[in-house]
Amino acid sequence: MPTFVEFDGASRGNPGPAAIGYRVLADGDGVEGHEFVGEATNNEAEYRALRRGLERALEAGHTDVIAEGDSELVVRQVRGQYDVRASNLIDLYEEVRELADEFDDFEIRHVGRSDNGAADDLANAALDER
Repeated sequence: MPTFVEFDGASRGNPGPAAIGYRVLADGDGVEGHEFVGEATNNEAEYRALRRGLERALEAGHTDVIAEGDSELVVRQVRGQYDVRASNLIDLYEEVRELADEFDDFEIRHVGRSDNGAADDLANAALDER
């Protein structure tokens, strides 16, 4: 059974204060977290949330991952459907692709915000703590 990584980045203002939320779910257990990341665009926060979720999945020894996030741009870029042109995203994109290559099987899916509520709540909780 694959591991599910749910990710979301939230920012207030663009750029502005930003935070990430991620959940890694597998085999009945899971890890979740949220972190304030400082000033960033929302897409930067999305990439950082995805990166952190994939790092946690690797740390836990998972080999098959399905990542779900509500940023259609990030999902399409990671799939290779859109080029990454924004200079602030290129390094993050490359880091995410390198992490994705560490898994035996990696898939990324776009989900609606209402279906990504847990990761979204975590990201917003980190902003609210600030």
